[in-house]
Amino acid sequence: MKKLLLKGSIPIAVIALGITGAFITTSMQSISEVKPPVIGYLVDAQGLCRDVPITCGTLSPFLCRLNGTTGPIAYEKDDNDNCVQPLYRP
Repeated sequence: MKKLLLKGSIPIAVIALGITGAFITTSMQSISEVKPPVIGYLVDAQGLCRDVPITCGTLSPFLCRLNGTTGPIAYEKDDNDNCVQPLYRP
């Protein structure tokens, strides 16, 4: 009787461990990595990027500005030195 119980419970235990392992590895992949700060640049009156570096991030709901909430918006510079993407507070 004990052998029969053991034979039936081993496959169930293996399946349970497999499902648990799948959930653990999936949740480990979804943990967001901490991104380093991004350097933001300001746009001048002619629409060109000025080299006034500001430390910004990419995940906040608030725009990154020079003087907190009232200054000009900081942008990310592309390969052609154009300010294209607004950045967010770190």
